[in-house]
Amino acid sequence: QVQLVESGGGLVQPGGSLRLSCAASGFHPDYYAIGWFRQAPGKEREGVSCINAYDGKTYADSVKGRFSISRDNAKNTVYLQMNSLEPENTAVYYCGEVNDARSVNAMCEQLRDIDTIVWGKGTTVTVSS
Repeated sequence: QVQLVESGGGLVQPGGSLRLSCAASGFHPDYYAIGWFRQAPGKEREGVSCINAYDGKTYADSVKGRFSISRDNAKNTVYLQMNSLEPENTAVYYCGEVNDARSVNAMCEQLRDIDTIVWGKGTTVTVSS
């Protein structure tokens, strides 16, 4: 049973940085993908970034050059480094995991929110002065 726990959210001023963490357990180490999605108030959840088992990385156009995804295999943790944060980045950030080829393609290459994603409970990021 896959379990994901997000942390690192908080209040930050515009232009600031945060690093989110997604601690994972119970996933297959050889074929998986973990993605970061976010849901702003009154909006649908949208894909932000994803990393697969082969270190392939995907970013939404709106965060390219500002956000960076990485992982620490020894800690089974995926990170999302967020720089130059903007008020529009305020949202609940969720990490999600998939482990079949079709889902990896959909979530990790297309940043699609699909039914097979196992989600964490989220961490709140607020960008405000």
